[in-house]
Amino acid sequence: MREFKDLDNPVNDAQEISRVLKTHYTFEPENIQLLSNPTRTDIIESFDLLSEKITERDNFLVFYAGHGIWDERLSQGFWLPADARLNSKAQWLSNSTIRDYISGIKSKHTLLITDACFSGSIFKERVVTFNNSRAMLEMYKLTSRKAMTSGALKTVPDKSVFITYLTKNLVNNNQPLLSAEELFQTFKIAVINNSANGQVPQYGPIGQAGDEGGDFIFLRRPE
Repeated sequence: MREFKDLDNPVNDAQEISRVLKTHYTFEPENIQLLSNPTRTDIIESFDLLSEKITERDNFLVFYAGHGIWDERLSQGFWLPADARLNSKAQWLSNSTIRDYISGIKSKHTLLITDACFSGSIFKERVVTFNNSRAMLEMYKLTSRKAMTSGALKTVPDKSVFITYLTKNLVNNNQPLLSAEELFQTFKIAVINNSANGQVPQYGPIGQAGDEGGDFIFLRRPE
């Protein structure tokens, strides 16, 4: 039974993202769940639990780093959890399943950040830019279901340029309000210019998941 090659960095990347959000933004430790090398069951059960806890007043951020794969015959992208095997799709987690959970979890705003091969297959659209506080507050009133991915329909390296610039720009931001789209624009070009394979990160609404044109807003923790 053939297995996928272990990746060295995703667990450390997830831990670093968690640390940055707790230190610099209003993400409280009790509201952060970290799954290290989860199985498909672990991920599904976590989504099920969150679907019961999260309300329409909450914001929901999902971060996934790990293996991803594109099935040309099914025209479908998949996450590959720790128990996935190359010769069986039984433990693969499809984009359509992820989309269904994101649609079903009734948060005010949901942001999916993924650093995996073929992660851009979660959507096909792009979002319109807005970059001032008043516009952000107006957009915050509208429900959002957005995704930020390390690439489109191609492979990405284990040592992630995407994560490097994502965390750097989260830390260096000094605005009290930072939209996910604005964050993305601060490091997109840096990723393109510094990736060995010319990966192009993507940002936009997740199709058929309930996006109404709003955006996820990061609220910086006061110094």
